Amino acid sequence: MNADSSSLRWSGGNDPPRIPRDSDGAVFNAPWQAEAFALAVSLSERGVFTWAEWAATLGDEIKKAQAAGDPDTGATYYHHWLAALERILAEKGVTSAAQLARTRDAWERACARTPHGVPIELRPDDYQ
Repeated sequence: MNADSSSLRWSGGNDPPRIPRDSDGAVFNAPWQAEAFALAVSLSERGVFTWAEWAATLGDEIKKAQAAGDPDTGATYYHHWLAALERILAEKGVTSAAQLARTRDAWERACARTPHGVPIELRPDDYQ
């Protein structure tokens, strides 16, 4: 289920991309990548942002990462996807950068206490 970086790239345009595939099926290296992909497509379909806005935000996030030294091998592509998703949701007022940081911290706390192989569950005290 691995692909070279060219099969993970999307050229832009106004229509959401199709799920990236290779001969074995959908190409995601981790479940969170598929979830981030699906979330961006769903939010665009619901009118939270246009696909052109998404493409511009993702492109900008990739350029910023490259300027900071990202080697652009494709291995970090969905990290840029996630950064773009967080940014566009904050810019659109769906959430705030502070709430994103609070939620990220809560997940880190939940992950730290959860044994490997056990589903991670957020608890109210994770947000403290």
